[in-house]
Amino acid sequence: MSDRSTGGRWLQQPLARRQILTGAVAFGSVGVLSACSGPAAFEVNTDAPPSSGGTLRVGLTGGSTADTLDAHIPVNTGDSARVINLFEPLLERDGDYQIAYRLAESLEPNDDGTVWTLRLRENLKFSDGSDLTAEDVVFTFERVTDPEDPKTNASNLADFQSATAVDERTVEIQLTAPSAVLDDALAQYSMGVVPRDFDPANPIGAGPFRLKDFSAGMSTTLERNPHYWDSEPYLDEVQILNFNDTDALINALLSSQVDCVGQIPLALVEVLESDERMAVLNSETGMWLPFTMRVDVEPFNDVRVRQAFRLVVDRQQMIDQVLSGYGQLGNDMYSPFDPSYPDLDQRTQNIQQAKNLLAQAGHPDGITVELVTAPIQSGVVEAAQVFAQQASEAGITVNIRRVDTTTFFGDQYLQWSFAQSFWYTRNFIPQSRNCATAEAPFNETAWVNQEFTDLLDQAQAELDEARRTELIHQAQQMLYDDGGYIIWGFANQVDAYQRYVLGFQENSTGLPLNAYGFRSVWLGEVS
Repeated sequence: MSDRSTGGRWLQQPLARRQILTGAVAFGSVGVLSACSGPAAFEVNTDAPPSSGGTLRVGLTGGSTADTLDAHIPVNTGDSARVINLFEPLLERDGDYQIAYRLAESLEPNDDGTVWTLRLRENLKFSDGSDLTAEDVVFTFERVTDPEDPKTNASNLADFQSATAVDERTVEIQLTAPSAVLDDALAQYSMGVVPRDFDPANPIGAGPFRLKDFSAGMSTTLERNPHYWDSEPYLDEVQILNFNDTDALINALLSSQVDCVGQIPLALVEVLESDERMAVLNSETGMWLPFTMRVDVEPFNDVRVRQAFRLVVDRQQMIDQVLSGYGQLGNDMYSPFDPSYPDLDQRTQNIQQAKNLLAQAGHPDGITVELVTAPIQSGVVEAAQVFAQQASEAGITVNIRRVDTTTFFGDQYLQWSFAQSFWYTRNFIPQSRNCATAEAPFNETAWVNQEFTDLLDQAQAELDEARRTELIHQAQQMLYDDGGYIIWGFANQVDAYQRYVLGFQENSTGLPLNAYGFRSVWLGEVS
């Protein structure tokens, strides 16, 4: 029998975080790979049935001292991993990007979509053993939509009026206007159900794991929830370790100090695949790594400048150099998995037209801007460097200011005039509610257009799918012509793990490691 707490008898005990970080050599990622040598290859019995026990050690980047345990305000990768495993939503987007029921067993609208009736599964419990009832669902709705302290998903529930517990398992949701997409709004991972006395400092949820230990910006330990409603997780514990840079992350994987890592540098895919100890999980997603131009400050308050910046991008070169080919072309529009994704003219690099637009905007001799970047997601910093090279052809000087993730998501977050971001797969209406309206919690470009918002409202209320698509297309055209995003491509989600980690599957949501689906992961036998 192998020691499942480490995935194999030859593995060392996990190093302390300080040891891991100080032990990471200061090479580039390829240098780390060539410099590190790990244990010899091993055999894993993949035909054996799943077995229980052990600790999965997960390496992620992007954490900070602002890390949270709050079910309803996740920001970075570690927050998302914690939220998904500590809390359970009513519905979710599954690996094929289809809506699937979780705590709810049904959700049905009335004839005009103004009242939805939700039915919970039987015998649901929170991780402390207390009953999960309709009253907790009502509280969750009220907490998320609190006008004094709205949470992340409040923007998707703008038409929420009230929720009433009809009985212990039934909730009636009243809306101020018809909605054809309430199920999509409830399938967001920031919509986990919490108890009526919820305390973010001592979080109780209904997810597959419960909290054992947490240190913001450092580490989180989760333990199996014995009251989980679905199939019991195989793992005893999950340790989530935050790394300040990708080199340290990859070094930890290669030296067997972690069992899996989320979002590897795509330039390293072939190198890791050649290591017999490693496996790579490659998922095609709608994840996007945009450049964000604040339209309310110079020089981006002039649409001609915004259009010029979009025209300097060689999008295929971005895919090839930043993503090593692991991605699809973007066209300054998000939500490629939405059935309403538009067929707009594909923007291509046009240096002369970009120069003409800049000259018309009062910059005949070019322009200088500062681009704020940080390692918030694999590929972001690299994209900044490639963009700076491409933009120089049009007389645009891009001074790259690299900061750490804590600074990026600090007091200046959402205030950077020119920066970057990352988003996972969402449909157009919920994505727009998150980033492109006055009420959006993460309006990184400060782009607000009442006509656009009115179109969103109309589309959300439209029960006829064809008419709803027409309204969405009108809104998308406005973003395409006038918005503040440069969306150059959609990145595959590529993760890596030791081959003794079993149960991971491709997932189109863009969330790493099978959407952090640790509930279905186990540690295999090693010989």
